[in-house]
Amino acid sequence: MLRREDCLIVDGYNIIGAWPELEKLKQERLESARDRLLDLLAEYQSYSGVKITVVFDAFRVPGAGASFRHHRLKVVFTREKETADECIERLVGEMKSVRRNVYVATSDQVEQTVAFGRGAFRVTARELQLAVEEGRREIERMIRREPPPKRNPLGGVVSPDVQLRLERLRRGGKLAEDDNQA
Repeated sequence: MLRREDCLIVDGYNIIGAWPELEKLKQERLESARDRLLDLLAEYQSYSGVKITVVFDAFRVPGAGASFRHHRLKVVFTREKETADECIERLVGEMKSVRRNVYVATSDQVEQTVAFGRGAFRVTARELQLAVEEGRREIERMIRREPPPKRNPLGGVVSPDVQLRLERLRRGGKLAEDDNQA
């Protein structure tokens, strides 16, 4: 799914509300759910090499917002009167480049559409949860020195540019002019 040079922007509170483990923690204490999400994503970032930015909405909190590092994750609390969606849209624009893909993890359909319109790929909360879980299983296999399962039978047969085009189509995107000529 994601490559080492890619960036992943995570809508923190959306993911907390979508993952059962985190939703349960949130009922007891929101800070515990945030910390657990950050720990899971830090582990996934270390495994995958993807640069992860987690955005938390501080829309109604007075102040200039905050940005800090947590286990090499970039964590952003939005500025006063800035929603997480607005911050994510701004970050997509800042991070987008020819050399890397930007992914936005949220189950907010409107935000998915806006992020996609700005050039980012969409990742649902469920897709992210599955990727994080698979990363954890892979780490455990590596510790036990088990061989990894065969993932993509087309991986050795189809060129990377064709794989990228197929991924765009799978995510509901359209082929670009250049894609049709290849």
